[in-house]
Amino acid sequence: MSIKSIGPAGIPSLGLGTFKMEADKTRGLVDAALAEGYRHIDTAQAYENEKEVGQGMRDSDVPRDQVFLTTKILPQDFAADDFRAAAERSLKALDTDYIDLLLLHWPSKEVPLSETLPVMDALIAEGKIRHAGISNFTIALTKEAQGILEAPIAANQVEVHPFLDQTKLLGFLEQQGIPFEAYAPLARGKVIGDPTLTQIAGAHGVSEAEIAVAWVLTKPNAIAIPKTSKKERLASNLHAAEVTLTEDEVRRIDGLASKDGRLISPDSMAPDWD
Repeated sequence: MSIKSIGPAGIPSLGLGTFKMEADKTRGLVDAALAEGYRHIDTAQAYENEKEVGQGMRDSDVPRDQVFLTTKILPQDFAADDFRAAAERSLKALDTDYIDLLLLHWPSKEVPLSETLPVMDALIAEGKIRHAGISNFTIALTKEAQGILEAPIAANQVEVHPFLDQTKLLGFLEQQGIPFEAYAPLARGKVIGDPTLTQIAGAHGVSEAEIAVAWVLTKPNAIAIPKTSKKERLASNLHAAEVTLTEDEVRRIDGLASKDGRLISPDSMAPDWD
């Protein structure tokens, strides 16, 4: 299995996303994913399944120190005291001594990063958080975070799939040596049935979903966190790391992207995208 470790934080290049995963299914899916070979689990306070993610990890035979665990805090808790309290809530819900990667889930339009990020540094110094990261941050916001955070930015988790042109942001992150974590790499199912992806998938004897994830993993410092609610799809998503695309195939998939391909952009939190 060619699951690489990405960046100084050693983030496994393929993980299990748990967005909108029903709480009653999460525990079994996390346990099954770890049994299948996943070593990277991604959740968030907003997903309302941290408790079940933690239970699934404890059900597993895989030791805690072999699992890279990510969670995220929403901007409503970015004031200094609120951020610390929110981090403590995640630690309690997950029932773990530490979180491998804590992300600011979206940039705040009210609380400055200069208030939030020093608390992140303090949590790292205390051993409660191992690595700091951001999510849905533009180039300008990433630069601002770099100027405040003492710890290196371990990753920027952003929407990346074949239909969205993210070349500007990903180019900047590559230049800075900051890994990106691709959420929604299957474009919420839109990759299924796309003629280009279907043809390439047929040539490799795999699914369009595997091709989409394999394409993400061709990019520098790439991490993909596809979500599935079906245990039978865990193996195929993980197998995407074994699919080797040709340069021509990568070019053809690159050609599917457009500036208006974004699927996730909530009015209340979305920044001015690059």
